Amino acid sequence: MDYDLLDKINFPSDLREFKKKDLKQISEELRAKTIETVSKTGGHLGAGLGVVELTVAIHYVFNTPHDKLIWDVGHQAYPHKIITGRKKNIETLRKKDGVYGFVRRSESEYDPFGTAHSSTAVSAGLGIKTAKDINKDNSKVICVVGDGALSAGLAYEGLNNAGAQKKRFNCYFK
Repeated sequence: MDYDLLDKINFPSDLREFKKKDLKQISEELRAKTIETVSKTGGHLGAGLGVVELTVAIHYVFNTPHDKLIWDVGHQAYPHKIITGRKKNIETLRKKDGVYGFVRRSESEYDPFGTAHSSTAVSAGLGIKTAKDINKDNSKVICVVGDGALSAGLAYEGLNNAGAQKKRFNCYFK
């Protein structure tokens, strides 16, 4: 497949240069690239495919990496990895010394919280938001929660604490 628009995107700042009307094609190309990659490397395919449009929208609307994007389920982040500077190495996904199969802070400034599959995004987001408030930093915190994460008590604990503290941050449940 040709990746006419995706080939021009290495970071979210590149994505934000496109017009809104281009986002559908970008999403289609990102979905195809994700399928192409996982068919070669193995990994969790469905979780990433379920968040392609959401990934594009978040990176288009929010000022990542200044705004912090936290993934609850690391294997949902494959499309995120492709548009946050790892596209040229994405075919090393899950390989020795390659792109990590989940989210790892040391891999990218776009990954502010390391996770695999742990229902921790809301609690982590609350902690990051609290720190930003203390430092009078008005950047945004965005959490993507999904793929069964709400079956764990920690996700509900985070939601309860966020509500009790009346903290404003964005959570997307997929």
